[in-house]
Order: sequence, then structure tokens, then C-alpha cells
Amino acid sequence: MIRTLSQTLPRLLAVLTAALLTVPLAPVDALAEPAPTLTWSVQPANQQGPDGRRRVELTLDPGQTVTEHLAVRNFSDAAADFALKAADGYLTDKGRFNMLQSDQASKDGGTWIKVQNKVTVGANETKVVPFTITVPRDAAPGDHPAGIAATVTSAGDTVSVESRVGFRVMMRATGTITAAVAVSGLSATYEQSWNPFSSGVIRVKYTATNKGNVAVSGAGEVTVSDLSGLAERDAKIDVEEIFPGDSRTVETRIAGVWALGPLSTSVTVSPSVQGGIPAGAVVKDAATDMTVWTVPWPQLALAALLVILFFSYRAITRRRRRHLADLLARARDEGRAEAQKSSRNAQV
Repeated sequence: MIRTLSQTLPRLLAVLTAALLTVPLAPVDALAEPAPTLTWSVQPANQQGPDGRRRVELTLDPGQTVTEHLAVRNFSDAAADFALKAADGYLTDKGRFNMLQSDQASKDGGTWIKVQNKVTVGANETKVVPFTITVPRDAAPGDHPAGIAATVTSAGDTVSVESRVGFRVMMRATGTITAAVAVSGLSATYEQSWNPFSSGVIRVKYTATNKGNVAVSGAGEVTVSDLSGLAERDAKIDVEEIFPGDSRTVETRIAGVWALGPLSTSVTVSPSVQGGIPAGAVVKDAATDMTVWTVPWPQLALAALLVILFFSYRAITRRRRRHLADLLARARDEGRAEAQKSSRNAQV
């Protein structure tokens, strides 16, 4: 019995050692409960709570002060502290609204908004916070975009990450309103198909700049025509919203264009204002044009090939006719010689 136990004990120890080596040890952090996920929203409100608006839009006189409200909703299972911040607003290259980062100083509408620095919102709770907007007495007429957001900063190993959720505050100071768009940097390139029976494409690119004092979008039209005006093609392309002083690159393509030498390319943009252009506003359309030189290379190559084939066929036909004429003349000569020979033989 003792001998049997002494023989099986090393085997049991070997099995236990292998099992311990193959079972991974869980790190201490994995045994702890994961941190709750923080989700929240911020939206315009009245004193009772969210009022259904997606943004705040106000027309104010210079020197006027108004009080608005925002609602911070915490959808998480734990209370959270939010920093409340206002800043100048801008549109990204893709046309989405954004605010200046916290390390960037506001110079316009963001400085008109005053709100408390911090708010604590309980789990699954909504809190309404007032904020004031004061328009400077020397405010220039037109739109002054800004935004207001609730921010949470999380500290990482090397950097801090700022997460924020907010909405747009669009403030328009009264005065003379100008809606104007300028077009610059117009370029047009012709892309040709090497199929002589297929037309090409004109690619048009230009920069639209808001030269007015209110946010505008635009109805744009691009027209391409030859000098005679007979072969005309056009395309409509809308210009997305642009804040005062900002620019946006616009690109479009017009298919079905034949290379007919110089092609005139013209661009027109008519500005429009969300909610309609105010009464008494100054509206300035934009228009510019340029000439694109196109050469119908595929068609010229086809014409050249047809000419070559025509003259080749003509030369071959002439050569064959001369060869046939030579054969007929030789046959006639041989026939005459044979006839003369036969005549002499008969006389002998």
C-alpha cells in the first residue's frame, strides 16, 4: 500500500502543477467592479425643463440682456459633476457646428454668455440652469454664433480628455443685415474619354466666402457652353451654411460635355438665410466665369485613322488597277505575237 501511494503521489503532483500553469491568473483590477458609463445631454430649456428646442436663436438689440435656461440630463446610475462652458461657434469643413476648445479664447458671441461654472446632477436626474446673454453696446449688426456645453474631463496616464455635449446659441444683433456670397478660386478641368463616341466630364471647383454679416447658404448653378451657345450643359449645386467671414470649398461635375474647343464655364450663387431674408436686408449674388480649352483628341485620332484608311484603300485600288492593266496589256501583246507567228507558219 505504501509503495503504491509513493508511486502515484508524483503523478498527482505533476497533474496539479500542469493544471496550475494552464489556468491564467486574473489581475486584481479585473476583480473590481467596472466604472459606470457616464452619458448625458444638454439642451435649451425653460424654468420647468427641456422645451423642445434644438438651439437658441435670438435677435437682440445692442446693450440688451436676456436670461435663458439649459437642462443637463444625467442618464447614468451615479451622480456627476459637469463644467459649464460657453465659447465662440464655428462650422467644420463638413458643415457641422462646433465650439472653440477650452484652451482657445473666445472673441465674439462666446463672450456674451455668462453661466455658472459647475453643476452637480444626480443619477437619472435633470437640472435646469439659467444663463444670461448680454449684447455689447457696440455690437456689429448680424449673426454672432456661439455654443454652450456641459463638460467632463477624464484624466489619463499622460493626457486629459475633455468630453462635452452642448448646443448652438445663435445671436443676431439688430441693424443693417447683409446676405452676400463671393466666389473665388474658380477652376475647371476637362476629363476626356478616349472613346470617340463618348462625351467627357467637366470638374468645377471654387471657394464660396460669406461676405455678409449673417449665416447664409446658397443656391449655386454651374453652366458650361461652347462659344456658339448651342452645346450647353448645366448643374445645380447648393452651398452649405457658411458663417460670416468663413469660406467653404464647393465641387461638382458636369457630364455629357463634348470637347468643342474653348468652353465657357460660369458659376452663380444666390445667398439664402434660414427663416427667410429679413425685410430691408441687402442681398448680393455672386457670379464668375472662365474659359476651358478642350481638344477633341479621340475624334481627331478617329478622323486621322479614317483618312489614312481612305488613302490606303485608294492607293491599293490604284495599284491593283495598274497591275490588272499590265496583265491585260501583256496578254494582248502575247496574243498578237502568237497570231503573227501562226500567220508566218501558214504562209510557209
